[in-house]
Amino acid sequence: MEINIRQATLNDVKDILHIYAESLDNGKVLSLEKAQRIFLKQQQYPDYKVFVTEFEQQIVGTFAVLIMENMAHMGTPSAVVEDVGVLPTMQSKGIGKLMMEFAMDYAREKGCYKMNLSSNIRREKAHQFYESLGFQKHGFSFLIPLT
Repeated sequence: MEINIRQATLNDVKDILHIYAESLDNGKVLSLEKAQRIFLKQQQYPDYKVFVTEFEQQIVGTFAVLIMENMAHMGTPSAVVEDVGVLPTMQSKGIGKLMMEFAMDYAREKGCYKMNLSSNIRREKAHQFYESLGFQKHGFSFLIPLT
């Protein structure tokens, strides 16, 4: 299976929204125009990258990686993976594994001491997937709704 992972471009936003609708957001996504504005803003961040995964010239997966500089941990950066999605028809084919391996390699290249992600507590299948890749449950994730 020929898989290509590359940094996303503005032209990919429509396909990224489709993946979010199918795999993350229960069919609810931003308008294309609003998503494109956000994508352009994200590109201004020092080290925030959105990636897409292609199979047979079709975008079938996406994820984002943020590299954070730290004053703690002797100045060693850390990575956060966010917005991971694979089209349902392409799940369980090894694409998600390739995406996470790519993200881990990218974080290592950037000198990160760790990479973390959060996953909704109800997404038990996703938790099993991440654990199969070596991710460990670590501490607690807290949030407070602000709207």
